[in-house]
Amino acid sequence: MATQAKRRRVSCGGRRRSTPLRRASPLPRPQRRAARGCAACRGSFAALHIPSPNPGPSSARAAVFSAPSELFRAGQRHCACLSQVAGLAGSEDPAPVASFLSWCRRVGLELSPKVAVSRQGTVAGYGMVARESVQPGELLFAVPRAALLSQHTCSISGLLERERGALQSQSGWVPLLLALLHELQAPASPWSPYFALWPELGRLEHPMFCPRVRSLELYRQLVALVMAYSFQEPLEEEDDEKEPNSPLMVPAADVLNHLANHNANLEYSPNCLRMVATQPIPKGHEIFNTYGQMANWQLIHMYGFTEPYPDNTDDTADIQMVTVREAALQGTKVEAERLLLYERWDFLCKLEMVGEEGAFVIGREEVLTEEELAMTLKVLCMPAEEFREFKDQDGWGDDKREEDSLTITNIPKLKASWRQLLRDSVLLTLQTYATDLKTEQDLLSSKEVYATLSWREQQALQVRYGQKMILHQLLELTN
Repeated sequence: MATQAKRRRVSCGGRRRSTPLRRASPLPRPQRRAARGCAACRGSFAALHIPSPNPGPSSARAAVFSAPSELFRAGQRHCACLSQVAGLAGSEDPAPVASFLSWCRRVGLELSPKVAVSRQGTVAGYGMVARESVQPGELLFAVPRAALLSQHTCSISGLLERERGALQSQSGWVPLLLALLHELQAPASPWSPYFALWPELGRLEHPMFCPRVRSLELYRQLVALVMAYSFQEPLEEEDDEKEPNSPLMVPAADVLNHLANHNANLEYSPNCLRMVATQPIPKGHEIFNTYGQMANWQLIHMYGFTEPYPDNTDDTADIQMVTVREAALQGTKVEAERLLLYERWDFLCKLEMVGEEGAFVIGREEVLTEEELAMTLKVLCMPAEEFREFKDQDGWGDDKREEDSLTITNIPKLKASWRQLLRDSVLLTLQTYATDLKTEQDLLSSKEVYATLSWREQQALQVRYGQKMILHQLLELTN
């Protein structure tokens, strides 16, 4: 049995992070490994004083939101009736929950009597709450695979299979999107009661719909919905190098909201998908799934919301790799020192420890790119003769010492030169923000002022504040 908590190694410009798969990724594997931001929303985030997650027009991070355009072009070739779908997903149902629960019984989707689908007592929209106390390990609901909505289960599955070659795209989303377009228009679609619980497409709070990029309206709305609500079954360990599974819609599971400290987990088995409690859930409390170990910038890009500080224990801050190089250059006095530093940098590039568009990722409790950052500090700070010898050995024979560990608790014990370079890099990173930490704290501490901000401004504030808290923690540790 596979569980959503299984982790896969994901890298970005020399960065690696273990992350569990839960929701479907909009990117093919090569792009997903490099994705770290949103080109379409970069301008909007800049207006809200969030530094671009990774500057540069050629950044692979742009892939996150170049995917929808590619999806539209592919879908446009195969669907001539997009406009007919407008409004269908948001149509009113006098009793959507009762209709959905009746449908669950018909398709064999078993919900525990201890849980309820409701808008009451949830953090956003529909959610699931405990009607009675739930203990860890208890089954909350089981979704038979026949109830899943995918390119393989929809009523045009045969057509999609025959046209598979024509529907291929980098994202792999086009077949599911066309399946949804068809089922939404089909008067007798088996999933109609399920659609009644969907949010109105035009009201999706997602950065894709920033005013400046509002185009391809309907199709992008569906792309955003799939991005936020679809699932992707994780591969088994032995299949890790295979192409990822196709995305699919999982009724009931997509009702659950996200929390880093979640109390439920989705498990995959041959016959069904099971949502199981992982913590005690008191009566009346909401049941939360996890969308993965995601920083706030990832949550807002992918799902359109953030977790206020300090709730998101998976939050991170980036230090651009070139920023560390810039900080090191500040300490050079003559041209020979500058040339040697660039030689060191080129050597790190050869070792694939750094890249022009990569970032070192710092979490609340760990350095997610510990290997890369430690090697970078080591090479940039070591004496010239030691570097020559190290370079001649191509980096081999480097025994990692405990005192060089970049765990958060060990940072104060690092060599003085390492701490100084790391501190200078943090200071340069903080300069890229348009506001300082105190300004953010003042906004958050004043309920009246915070209430005057737009929804997007509030979310951007939460992203900035969480990142700055991590960076200021680094300043304290390197002092």
